[in-house]
Amino acid sequence: MKIQPSLAGRFLAIALVIVGAGFACAGVAAQQAPAAQQTSPAQQAQSAPAQTQQTADTATDPQRPALHQRYPRYRLRSSDVIDLTFRFTPEFNQEVTVQPDGYIQARGLPNDVYVQGMTVSEMTAALQKSYSTILNQPEISVTLKDFDKPYFVAGGLVGKPGKYDLRGTTTATQAVAMAGGFADGAKNSQVVLFRRSNSDDWMEVKVLNLKEVLKGKKLNEDTVLQPGDMLYVPKSTWSKIEKFLPRSSVGAYFSPAML
Repeated sequence: MKIQPSLAGRFLAIALVIVGAGFACAGVAAQQAPAAQQTSPAQQAQSAPAQTQQTADTATDPQRPALHQRYPRYRLRSSDVIDLTFRFTPEFNQEVTVQPDGYIQARGLPNDVYVQGMTVSEMTAALQKSYSTILNQPEISVTLKDFDKPYFVAGGLVGKPGKYDLRGTTTATQAVAMAGGFADGAKNSQVVLFRRSNSDDWMEVKVLNLKEVLKGKKLNEDTVLQPGDMLYVPKSTWSKIEKFLPRSSVGAYFSPAML
């Protein structure tokens, strides 16, 4: 069968149109694919609050333990004794003691330097900055020679009330175990944690539900202790307690010999 020339031309034109349309669709799809993968600044700004909210929800989840710094660096306190060694100017080598107000009196400096609460590396940087006014690029080695060893106090209805060394990471339940565990009649659902606040005259107070912790629930209640913390296990229910108490009143819950 023979196809008329006019009919063959029509078939050829239709085929060219179909092929051209296919290439056009492929090009549009190729251009739209990267655009779908990319996120505009406006979309990023809209998604950021959602991610922040998700993080906040995770952090406030009562069933999720709070994150703590596992191995915190020691921070200087009053009565700590420190050796200062100057590499190029040994005449400035000295031994200093942190005063009750947090300052040290360093040889050659016109003003005292506040170091309480600093780590050894932070104190080194502070001294290098202070001595740079009288020395050219001083190199100072700071060595902690004597210090008050970290401790916690456990009182109330525990097996062995007293003062204990705080070594490594210790939680409230571990501290109670070190103190002989809960005694008969102890209210382990309302263990009171006393912690020094920023002011030496006040103590921060928190009630811990260690009963739920021992059941494997509310693990965020198992607080990691800090140096100087005091745990008090009561016998009666503490329905109301202030968040902060004067430090002088805290001694009523502990034996003076323990503190």
